[in-house]
Amino acid sequence: MPETFHLRINGSVRDVTLEGDTPLLYALRNDCELHGAKFGCGLAQCGACTVVMDGAAIRSCRTPVRMAAGREIVTLEGIGTDAKLHPLQTAFVAEQAMQCGYCLNGMIMAAKALLDRNPRATDADIRTALAGNLCRCGSHNRILRAIKRAQKEMA
Repeated sequence: MPETFHLRINGSVRDVTLEGDTPLLYALRNDCELHGAKFGCGLAQCGACTVVMDGAAIRSCRTPVRMAAGREIVTLEGIGTDAKLHPLQTAFVAEQAMQCGYCLNGMIMAAKALLDRNPRATDADIRTALAGNLCRCGSHNRILRAIKRAQKEMA
């Protein structure tokens, strides 16, 4: 039976009426029209669906909407605007750290969660935070450079 859930997304409350076990990803994309998080594998193995919930990077494809209700959710759309990009977004552009875009959302959101909690993250910390995000086109070195660039800007 569908229920109404109050989702706190990017600083606003959105109400969605869904089955409680509906993946958060579907609520974000279909009900809230937020398309930064992508459907990749549906198994929480690729990272394309990553969002930040209560400060931690999570996989929205495997997180039931009922578990997200009342928690603070940040999507790619919530970290910057067209007029003022987030330093991570600016750095990814400057370093040309994307090709096909498959991994872009997951890489940026995982990096954001890491740098928010650990502004002095080491290269090893960054690699660990990104370990579960798959990149099909091999942009890893540019992605690492972009995150290090953003880290300096955010310091």
